[in-house]
Amino acid sequence: MSLVTGACQRCKWSRTNSRWQAIVVLAAAIALGTGSPCLADPAESTPEVSAQDRDYVAGRKALEAKNWTSAIKSFSSAAERNPGNADVQNYLGYSYRKSGKLDLAFKHYNLALALNSRHRGAHEYIGEAYLLKGDVKSAQKHLAALREICSLTCEELTDLEREIANHLNKSPASRSHR
Repeated sequence: MSLVTGACQRCKWSRTNSRWQAIVVLAAAIALGTGSPCLADPAESTPEVSAQDRDYVAGRKALEAKNWTSAIKSFSSAAERNPGNADVQNYLGYSYRKSGKLDLAFKHYNLALALNSRHRGAHEYIGEAYLLKGDVKSAQKHLAALREICSLTCEELTDLEREIANHLNKSPASRSHR
């Protein structure tokens, strides 16, 4: 009987030890950021909410087709119903930037960041918009924000780093023609 009791106590200790190991591993993963939204679409902070809006879905399809006018129309309709959605504001900014309307792009990127100051996509895209204006310092500020937000590397961080490096590597003459 004591042999069985001893075996059960070892099993109980082993199960308890395994639970603690699992808790420690989970806590470490969360602390390192692997439990962060970096696993979701990099530009979206609330994809589950946005995916339920037909205009949002239409806007995403228009983005994929590079139909900026249609994307602006769809995302504007989605924004009327849900003005507090940072993802919608970010994609409106993106659509306006791609259509060459930088002032409107900045307006919507800033709205996205006011709604969610940690919106990775908005930081990347506004940084790229600043590069179009030749404002490297402002782009670098958003790069610094992404370095704080992304505990590990994230796509937005590496994309903006690359865009800034490309911008800085261009000759002053080629920059003036943009």
